[in-house]
Amino acid sequence: MTYTELNGARCWVAEDGAGPPLVLLHGGFSDGREFTGNLAGLAGDFRVVRPDRRGHGRSPDVDGPLSQHVMADDTVALLSRLGGPARLAGYSDGAVVALLTALRRPDLVERLVLISGVFDPSGWLFAAEPGPDDVDDDPLAGMPAEVVDAYAEVSPDGRDHFPVVAAKIMALTAEELGITPADLARLDVRTLVVAADDDIIALEHTLALYRALPRGELAVVPGTSHDLLTDKPAAVTAVVAEFLTHDAVPTSIPVRRASDQPR
Repeated sequence: MTYTELNGARCWVAEDGAGPPLVLLHGGFSDGREFTGNLAGLAGDFRVVRPDRRGHGRSPDVDGPLSQHVMADDTVALLSRLGGPARLAGYSDGAVVALLTALRRPDLVERLVLISGVFDPSGWLFAAEPGPDDVDDDPLAGMPAEVVDAYAEVSPDGRDHFPVVAAKIMALTAEELGITPADLARLDVRTLVVAADDDIIALEHTLALYRALPRGELAVVPGTSHDLLTDKPAAVTAVVAEFLTHDAVPTSIPVRRASDQPR
């Protein structure tokens, strides 16, 4: 566990285990600790690398807005240092960054896992927004105390900086991604799309993402919400582990993958 420089940003990176690299990208309002008790357990099979993205967790905030595009560039820099293609998994906003990374540098991504992410801001059913009086009255109004406490526990910027970074993270949900179905169709990386059956992402959007990816696979975890990593950690970890550790198998009645299988 150490700090490293990624495109001028000082970022905290935790590493556990040995084997092929697996990079995990956390969601907004969180950090690499988000994978404790779920995907971090894959350190038995992989060298699990958990960066705290700029402005999150132990990584200090930077001047100006946060950008998913910039964080994708940070991830490209991190993957380049790992030497060779790596497995890449992202959750929520981290899935957006993971997708942008793979579109930029598919040569650096051996397999891709997108958990409850979007390829266009329209996919969110709703997004976190500050209340109308938050700035004047309480900048933390409506924010769960555990989120603020988790940030304050490790952030080098301190608890008082949370409203600043929170506003930047909220703005990320509306950032223009510039990803088209044609872009997705050109992504020649085996990709697992994971969603909750009661997610804050429209199921139609998740299906559009899956259908646009030529090597896409789909898993919907029943009885879960957008917080599926906590709702059913064992179920999510099992489906991700299966995807990451096994090659795709021919299926007996293929439909969308019929052209990819031997006759």
